[in-house]
Amino acid sequence: MDNDIYKTIIKPAEGYITEKKSKFLSFIFPVNNVEEAMGILDEYRKKYYNARHICWAYMIGQQREEFRFNDDGEPSGTAGKPILGQINSSELTDVLILVIRYFGGTLLGTGGLIRAYKDAAADAIANAEIVEKTVDDDITIHFEYTILNDVMRVLKQFESAQWTQEFTESCIMKLKIRRSLSNQLKEMLSSIYGVEIK
Repeated sequence: MDNDIYKTIIKPAEGYITEKKSKFLSFIFPVNNVEEAMGILDEYRKKYYNARHICWAYMIGQQREEFRFNDDGEPSGTAGKPILGQINSSELTDVLILVIRYFGGTLLGTGGLIRAYKDAAADAIANAEIVEKTVDDDITIHFEYTILNDVMRVLKQFESAQWTQEFTESCIMKLKIRRSLSNQLKEMLSSIYGVEIK
């Protein structure tokens, strides 16, 4: 796997399982930061105020470094961890998964709980549309009009590059390029006489 590609989802999805009459409703959301994840959690706690447990896990950041999980009163390690495990096995990031349990009257035991939370999280993931995104670098360049063609010739060699341009007395271009190609692009641009890379 390239180190500048990560997987996430575009829009929320839901899953559902039952285990010995306990109902497990699962929801997966795309999130950009912890505040957003906690905001969704609060909203769902209000919406499902009568549920026995609302267990959750999130993974945030292109490097998948920021994560947390919570058992919400279930025995330690039986809910949040299996949910996070499903996020990990699908290699997802920038997601929050909530699993809401309505108790069905029968205790499931540790193994049963772990399986139920894992399966519920997996069901939400299975119903989500997973996409690959690239980690991008932003580069700003300044140059005179006279070398615009040279600059464009370089940019056309990088299919994934996106740019916006401001033309005043001189040219300013803001480029977005996937990280693994960023150094190569900078080298090619800096070899054009008169291009300033900011």
